Amino acid sequence: MTDRKVSFNEIMNSSNRLKDKVVKTPLLQSSYLNQKFKTNLFLKAENLQTIGAFKYRGALNAVLQLPDNIKKVVAWSSGNHAQAVAAAAKITGREATIVMPIDSPKAKLEGTAFWGASIIKYDRKKEDREQIGREIANKTNAAIIPPFDHIDVINGQGTTGLECIEQLEIKNVKPDIVLCCCGGGGLIAGISTAIKEKFKNSKIYSVEPDNFDDTKKSLEANKIVTNSMRDQSICDALLAEKPGNITFEINQKNLTAGLSVSDKESLMAMHAAFKYFKIILEPGGAVALAAAITSKIDVREKNVLVIASGGNVDKDVFEQCFKIDTI
Repeated sequence: MTDRKVSFNEIMNSSNRLKDKVVKTPLLQSSYLNQKFKTNLFLKAENLQTIGAFKYRGALNAVLQLPDNIKKVVAWSSGNHAQAVAAAAKITGREATIVMPIDSPKAKLEGTAFWGASIIKYDRKKEDREQIGREIANKTNAAIIPPFDHIDVINGQGTTGLECIEQLEIKNVKPDIVLCCCGGGGLIAGISTAIKEKFKNSKIYSVEPDNFDDTKKSLEANKIVTNSMRDQSICDALLAEKPGNITFEINQKNLTAGLSVSDKESLMAMHAAFKYFKIILEPGGAVALAAAITSKIDVREKNVLVIASGGNVDKDVFEQCFKIDTI
């Protein structure tokens, strides 16, 4: 794995490897939102991916490249990567152990269990999930599949961008702006690598929850900045402590800047996604749409690509979004 890197060619190779194994998710439009914001907005519905999130692409791409004698995998995740690795392991005949926070959404815990993984719960305020995971891997001779800072994972996530390119080219559209959710930065690192190969003038922005905007702050400081982790957010999928070393190097090169949105704005975007696109998003999966429809950036007279990254949300959280007026 050390001789490979994150590149457009490797993303193409990943796409070939994942062919017929992942869902080619649709690119959706809303005439109402386009008219209201005087924009041309395209929503990539990765919530419709296997396991309900983009994470399946990277996890499966990594697991498919493991040696045949590696029969066990370990991962740590609040939920979407957990389900993705569990599913990838099941499909390839391997055993998965996943380290998950005790406060993970019920939908994500149940989804991970469905794929037959062993779940080890930890307290995210008191324990180190990576330390727990590495100890398990050492004891069981398991391969570690990290959630974002891994070349094969990033290249797999980049296939989302490759699909967007194909779908936009059919429409003869070049994206002026790309908005993508960001936790550790794996998805946007992969997508930006693909997009910049074909659309060099596109401006690409990370979108994070307020107070967990480590990529935004790191881009501004020109070095990796760590979140305090004392705050809270309903965007459980995006609460990374800091950007990854691999992901930040890529994102530093490819991104224009970072944006952040509040929990209320995420809920509003969930409501808008349901009302105008007829899809269900989780809070972290809605932040990019939130940035587009809350004037975090000027989208008027622009072609805007928004990545809706996941839809694994508990019923009580989803119901909250309808208490927030949408646009």
